[in-house]
Amino acid sequence: MYRHYLIPLLLGILLVSCAAPTPPPAIEVPGEDPDRTVLPPATTSPAVVNLLNQAREATRAGELQRAEVLLERTVRIEPRNAALWHYMAKLRLHQARLQDAIGLAAKSNSLAGSNNKLKADNWRIIAHARQQTGDTRGAREAQARADSLSDAR
Repeated sequence: MYRHYLIPLLLGILLVSCAAPTPPPAIEVPGEDPDRTVLPPATTSPAVVNLLNQAREATRAGELQRAEVLLERTVRIEPRNAALWHYMAKLRLHQARLQDAIGLAAKSNSLAGSNNKLKADNWRIIAHARQQTGDTRGAREAQARADSLSDAR
């Protein structure tokens, strides 16, 4: 009698254990400090995690336009996910689209809540972009904000 319930129960347990989310990937940037790598929250949907994996591979392959399309899809799916806006800002920085990078990093900061690690990384993006535009004073101010957020961790 109990054998009829045992098989579905075991299958259910197996399916639940297989569905356990793997940690979402970060978009890697060559030469970046891995200790400061920002990971998306564990609540990030599997569809977005899949797109992030594809974007990471595209970035590694130097296919920045493909990575851009994939990241744009992620923010359409989860527009309140601050980490996704952060990845878009990083990509724009590497594409030398500096004003876009600044704006996207600011958007990420507006959604980041109390995530000081993410905010600090966003301020570093802003500092790099400002430095590249010749705004050394603005770059120093942005870096100081990043440093103060890093110290607050």
